[in-house]
Amino acid sequence: MDNKQQFLKIYTQYIKREGADKLLDWLNKSDFFEAPASTKFHNAKPEGLCEHSVNVYLRLRKLVDEEKKIHPNLVGNITDESVAIVALLHDVCKANMYVLDYRNVKVDGNWEKVPYYTIDDQLPYGHGEKSVYIVNGFLRLTREEAMAINWHMGGFDKRVVGGDFGISKAFEKYPLACLANIADMMATYLDEDRD
Repeated sequence: MDNKQQFLKIYTQYIKREGADKLLDWLNKSDFFEAPASTKFHNAKPEGLCEHSVNVYLRLRKLVDEEKKIHPNLVGNITDESVAIVALLHDVCKANMYVLDYRNVKVDGNWEKVPYYTIDDQLPYGHGEKSVYIVNGFLRLTREEAMAINWHMGGFDKRVVGGDFGISKAFEKYPLACLANIADMMATYLDEDRD
């Protein structure tokens, strides 16, 4: 099963909320399933974004299941639907954002045009907050889902770099946010191609 098929299987099996069909239609009309996950940091290849989303789902599913055994009072209310929503949709902000361009690179003493991805962000709304904005346009997120998507970048979030302490409160109040950040980092650094 390829990544798109796996994504669609998880999405349709677990995400039943009103508007899910409209969001899936939007994803199919966008370049979400063809886009890279980044320009150069991880999965900077065609279909890398979809693969990354599936990898985050697999990591988050396992983390939530393990934490339910250890801390059932803390994470016991996290549903299968919430896990699927957060993991599969945390990076929808990257849809329709990457553009393939070419640059000259010296290969064996000769200049060649090689492809690379660059960013053309038509909706400069941030990262996690942009994903929340897009998803909420189709289906209503719970507060915990919104926090998890919003803060999934953890310490790499520009707001945190700038000194915002909201992330620590979000992680403290919403365990799914902390687990989503860990799953995203595990998928990025342990499971995916890096240049």
